Amino acid sequence: MSERLPHTLRSDALDNRASLLDAARALFSADGLDVPMREIARRAGVGPATLYRHFPTKQTLIAEAFADQLHACRTIVDEGCADPDPWRGLRGVIEKICEVHALDRGFTEAFLSTVPGGPDLAGRAYTLEALAGLARRAKDAGGLRPDFVLDDLVLVFMANKGIRTRSATTQVAASRRFAALAIQAFAADPERAPLPPAPRLAAAANNPAAANTSAATNEPATANNPAAGSSS
Repeated sequence: MSERLPHTLRSDALDNRASLLDAARALFSADGLDVPMREIARRAGVGPATLYRHFPTKQTLIAEAFADQLHACRTIVDEGCADPDPWRGLRGVIEKICEVHALDRGFTEAFLSTVPGGPDLAGRAYTLEALAGLARRAKDAGGLRPDFVLDDLVLVFMANKGIRTRSATTQVAASRRFAALAIQAFAADPERAPLPPAPRLAAAANNPAAANTSAATNEPATANNPAAGSSS
């Protein structure tokens, strides 16, 4: 029994760590990074002492909680940089990163954080530097407007973070349309390609139940069906 005890403790410790990360991801995603550490411990079903044994600071917890998302963003940027058409690559990056951010408010805050010693600062810096290089090549190729600066893209990510809807499906739909609008604004010679479908955001603000019904049936906006109104 004494030989099995250390293994049992290690297993418990791994379980506690996994529970803490799951709780942190859920709370950060829903409420942002200001969630108290004690609330994370409570959600995970452990005491604060256990939380701090695994994650001595909130920054270490944030970095670990969002490691997968940051890796996903780096992969998206690397794929965009590898595209032989840099403007097409940049468009794909904007679309995909906006979608990743739309589903996780906490990760967006971590990604955009400029606090010294913030979560995986080096990884975020790499991603932004790669984006800057991709943007330069897109300008040289004539696809990206010449007065674009990287801060314009950061502004898009900040605005995308503000999208709030009642369902993840609507959230992603709104983010896709917003990204398409931003891409058209960034284009050196804007193409008036059709936008992704508009989610019923204006209707939801006035009548959530009717808006959800309209969105589900994809009914067009009419005078007799105001709940199906456009979000514009």
